Amino acid sequence: MAYRILLVEDEENLRSTIRLNLEMENYHVTEAGDGKTAFNQFRSAHFDLIILDVMLPEMDGYTLCQKIRLENTEVPIIFLTAKGASDERVQGLKLGADDYLPKPFNLEELLLRINSLIRRRSKSHEERSENSTYRFGKCEINFLTFEIIGMDSMKQTLPKREIQLLKLLIERKNEVVSREDILKNVWEYDVYPSTRTIDNYIVSFRKYFEKNPREPKHFFSVRGVGYKFTE
Repeated sequence: MAYRILLVEDEENLRSTIRLNLEMENYHVTEAGDGKTAFNQFRSAHFDLIILDVMLPEMDGYTLCQKIRLENTEVPIIFLTAKGASDERVQGLKLGADDYLPKPFNLEELLLRINSLIRRRSKSHEERSENSTYRFGKCEINFLTFEIIGMDSMKQTLPKREIQLLKLLIERKNEVVSREDILKNVWEYDVYPSTRTIDNYIVSFRKYFEKNPREPKHFFSVRGVGYKFTE
């Protein structure tokens, strides 16, 4: 499976050049030309590495890095920017970046740094993969890769928010989790989903994991109270 990279760069020609070189190395690349779009993409999918410019419209790279680190402390981040002063490099690293490559840069060096960071993270994931996988019946959920194996025995990748909600319900197994708790832990109050929105997630979970979605054994909506997972 190809590693997924989020490439955030507002210079279109440079972004296209980097993307072409990454795809030649068999990486799957998602592009963003501004910080706001990049953050939305980060929240909606799994990435193995993020390449991040500092001078971005909508939201600068430092702010974006800080917001990403509030939600994910593990995904490797490489700053790629014209700002090369040592104090600016230190600032980026303090905010949680793993590497810093000033422009102009050598593409081969960038590829080597990407490969090194991804290999290091993959090794760490292998060591922790067993603890990051939850199994019940024939089903399996991997909270690191966002992959599941459902009742149909097929592997698929879920959006990040679905995985976050699954993780919360499973961590609170046999308890009713209130809508307030879901807002706090999954949506973080940045938007306010309707009860129907959360119900639709539960319906999806039943399709994935229930032998008979019409007669669920694992995922329940408790009217007026919240939602529950039982094994």
